[in-house]
Amino acid sequence: MSDDEDDYMSDAFLTKIDDVKPGVSMVRRVKEALKKETKQKETNVRNRQKTYKEQEKESREAALQNTISNENKGFALLQKMGYKAGQGLGKKGVGRVDPIPLNIKTDRGGIGMEEAKKRKAEQELEHYRHKVRAKQQNEAKSLEDFRSRVRTEREERKIEGDLRKSQRSCEQLDSQKGITVPREDWYWPKPENEEEEDCLKEEEEERNEDEDDIVDLTSFDKLQILTSYLRGIHFYCIWCGTTYNDEEDLCSNCPGDTAADHE
Repeated sequence: MSDDEDDYMSDAFLTKIDDVKPGVSMVRRVKEALKKETKQKETNVRNRQKTYKEQEKESREAALQNTISNENKGFALLQKMGYKAGQGLGKKGVGRVDPIPLNIKTDRGGIGMEEAKKRKAEQELEHYRHKVRAKQQNEAKSLEDFRSRVRTEREERKIEGDLRKSQRSCEQLDSQKGITVPREDWYWPKPENEEEEDCLKEEEEERNEDEDDIVDLTSFDKLQILTSYLRGIHFYCIWCGTTYNDEEDLCSNCPGDTAADHE
């Protein structure tokens, strides 16, 4: 801060404010003082001495605005060889007309540093894009796996529900025909306490039997076998919920022997 500038935090500055415009509010007087100080600073910036770099830049820009004169030794040599101002270089005059532009280097990096930085930036950008694509692919795969798992679980629940429905229908229809023992144990539903005992028994039998002799039927396999039994013996379709008169009536009026045929 120069001697001409006032310190607006000093007591003398505040006293000067009170003396200049008595009766004006304190806030207004402070604003006017700050505005005056700002103008003074701007004046000082305009009047300060320019640095060597600023002077060098202004001189360079001024020189670039002017055309090359005859005092330039290179230009004088070109004129002796038949060159005229405004003409392109070369024997046919189709070369460069304007001088090569200047590229002032202001940092301390060596030759090729800019290209190296550019290549590094491009590599980092490509690496980032690769990570984004990989993330998007993983998210898409996870979403598709989730949807596939949901569809599979939904289909399994539907098969289990149709199987239980078929077992109840089989027990009822067999009983109406006087059948007291199911063709297979799993043709009829079992009480809950018996289901737990059978599960333990089956696990023990599976451990004792040879793996080649085990025939493990899935719920889907059981459903197909049981629905075929109901249609062939009782002319009953669980999806229609109807007992038909005979095989001809079943084939004529039932859409098919699968759940998909009834959708």
